[in-house]
Amino acid sequence: MVTGGAGFIGSAVIRRLIADGYGNIVNIDLLTYAGNVETLADQANYPGYSFEHADIRDSAAMQEIVSRYQPDAIMHLAAESHVDRSIDGPGQFVSTNIEGTYTLLEAVRAANAQRSSGADPIRFHHISTDEVYGTLAADGLFTEDSPYKPNSPYSASKAAADHLVRSWGETFGLDIVISNCSNNYGPYQYPEKLIPVVIYQALREASIPIYGKGQNVRDWLFVDDHASALVLIMRQGLSGRTYNVGGDSEKTNLTVVQELCRILDEIRPRENRCSYADLIEFVADRPGHDFRYAIDASRIRNELGWSPAESFESGIRLTVNWYLAHEEWASAVGGKNVASKRRGLGGSP
Repeated sequence: MVTGGAGFIGSAVIRRLIADGYGNIVNIDLLTYAGNVETLADQANYPGYSFEHADIRDSAAMQEIVSRYQPDAIMHLAAESHVDRSIDGPGQFVSTNIEGTYTLLEAVRAANAQRSSGADPIRFHHISTDEVYGTLAADGLFTEDSPYKPNSPYSASKAAADHLVRSWGETFGLDIVISNCSNNYGPYQYPEKLIPVVIYQALREASIPIYGKGQNVRDWLFVDDHASALVLIMRQGLSGRTYNVGGDSEKTNLTVVQELCRILDEIRPRENRCSYADLIEFVADRPGHDFRYAIDASRIRNELGWSPAESFESGIRLTVNWYLAHEEWASAVGGKNVASKRRGLGGSP
């Protein structure tokens, strides 16, 4: 069972589960702005696939769905996830990411109580972010033992959810695992995040916004590599354990944008023969913008044998080629115009 399976990472997980031959896959998604059935159009007819249009905050619905399907595991990805949106409207993040996680945990607890004596409990895999650890200076890496220090409403809501999951494991005996990932990129990402924004702005011959001076550093992880890690953690991760998942590809935002422009110059040059990099515009930074995230993924490498298949150079080229070949997808999910809308400047309370 996957929550948020019509979103960016969730849909990649479902495609991975299908490719691995899992027989029964249940997707729970409310289909808010970033979730769309078009993202799984090619998988919708898979014999073992079921879709439940439901809100993870709806206790009755979650209790009924979990009880009816009695899954072996729940991979919990449903979340509000855009930092800029959390600055403009934090309440939705508290509601979905904290209350929704609590509701799911209670549904699992109730379903476990219904199971016959000796039956394995439902595994609850909570998928989280490296942003819960706060920010790094120029050196150092986040480990699973790094203290929590979230700096945005988004990361604070995910940190709270992490703590709930861990406490339900300790207090109520749930079989839980937690993973914290670095910045994902790849196909099917809703066009409000950096990479699809750059691509669609460039294709529109519009300005390409970069926050501040573009020197903020992120560790970039190709989404299909993340999906393979998540399935592995779900299957083989030790109960109660946390696993950091990173791409070992630290880049400044400016470097990422310049590489995107270089690839676009090569495969879809502008009519005026100028570089897309000429469209770069530095804009006001968002409040509380963390300087650097970087993951130490040695635990998952050493304990579970995972490592990313794609380098940043190969993954970013795959990503650009996918967006150029699937421009109709962005239109179908209503995302092309989103790329040009600035968020994260802080709205009224």
